[in-house]
Amino acid sequence: MSNLIKEPSKLRVFVLTDIENEPDDAMSLVRFLTYSNQWDIEGLVATTSIHLKDKTAPWRIREIVQAYGKVRDHLLIHEPGFPKTEDLLSIIKEGLPVYGMEGVGQGKDSPGSRLLIKAITKDDPRPLWVLAWGGPNVLAQALWQLRSSHSLESLQKLIAKLRVYTISDQDDSAPWMRKTFPDLHYIASPGFHAGGAYHYSTWTGISGDHFHGRFTGADFSLVDNPWLEKHIQSKGPLGAVYPSSKFLMEGDTPTFLYLINNGLGDPEHPEWGSWGGRYEYYQPPSQKHFLEAETRPFYSNACDEVLGSDGHWHTSNKATIWRWREAYQNDFCARMDWTVTTRYEDANHPPVPKLGHANVLHAKLGDRIELSAEGSYDPDGDALHYEWFYYPEAGSFSTSAATTGNPIEIHRHTEKEAWFTVPTDRVFRLGTIHIILALTDDGTPALTRYQRVSVEVE
Repeated sequence: MSNLIKEPSKLRVFVLTDIENEPDDAMSLVRFLTYSNQWDIEGLVATTSIHLKDKTAPWRIREIVQAYGKVRDHLLIHEPGFPKTEDLLSIIKEGLPVYGMEGVGQGKDSPGSRLLIKAITKDDPRPLWVLAWGGPNVLAQALWQLRSSHSLESLQKLIAKLRVYTISDQDDSAPWMRKTFPDLHYIASPGFHAGGAYHYSTWTGISGDHFHGRFTGADFSLVDNPWLEKHIQSKGPLGAVYPSSKFLMEGDTPTFLYLINNGLGDPEHPEWGSWGGRYEYYQPPSQKHFLEAETRPFYSNACDEVLGSDGHWHTSNKATIWRWREAYQNDFCARMDWTVTTRYEDANHPPVPKLGHANVLHAKLGDRIELSAEGSYDPDGDALHYEWFYYPEAGSFSTSAATTGNPIEIHRHTEKEAWFTVPTDRVFRLGTIHIILALTDDGTPALTRYQRVSVEVE
């Protein structure tokens, strides 16, 4: 591992959405557009799903993109790179208004699948992230068509460039793709809603405390309608097209929270964790809510143990997302502020964390590891708050310490300079220790960015 978190080129992103099946896709699209300068967006395609079997709603995508167009100039005051409205409008397409595998096969191409094939076959070495907020049969048709028109070697090269993050299985094309294309990079909490899959899914950690996820520990007030009305819906033309939550807020948002360049995660390492959750590579054992038994490994549910806002420890896959809730909600709030301000100094901007050393360190048992955030700063001149913490689930180093204890104690963990000692007094397995620096400014709302330090214990 030469570099832990690399400064990436813009990621290529293609969105499939069953928008208008309920409010949450429209909610997610509003947030997505406030981060649209971070990616090269190559498609916004309206699809069907188990919840919307026989129609698509590209008109709703256009409506929200047009609202974005009214605030784009304001966003550009705060960060560069926001795409032109006409460019986004040009890539709004739709899939066939049919369900799942009914839309896959000979003669089943659509404007959406043709645009996706164009993106997959584009002469661009960067991976293409396909984010499936609804049914993924547009992707399934694209792959079916590519398989019929390319040699096996050529097809394998195209599939190697794809990265898929789906919000569970919202049609029957999802398990077909995983089975038919075993090398397809896939992130999912597998299973069908009719069998209760959503209740077990990682993505519900975004806001599903009282509905699909049915968990405790997170601060629900940050994702409830009163908070959204005050901090999102009240802010200008883009806030005006953000609907109120019906079942849960923004169930699809984890797909792109995972891709936000905030220093915490790395898209090529789902097991490291990010605002979009943490996933591990394995073949999921069959569950009653699966459409069919899984035939191969992919990135699926993983658990974190987190101290909740209620003062109790919680261990679940949902916690891999809700542990970051205050940070990602404050971040969205600040970006909505950007949409209604005409001066840079009238809004808050994220701090810039730096390390006073490499982000990959090497150590032996018993070594003292010095940590430094020297050089960190805030573009608005706000005071900075430091928090260094050990992320045990992200690394491979393990000890026999009690799960609610912390086998690695970071001294001066709220200071710019901190340190810890690699443990020697427990049963251990050599491996990698992940330490996270969370740097939070003193602005309104308070914003957080991260640096990750990997200590390879040899």
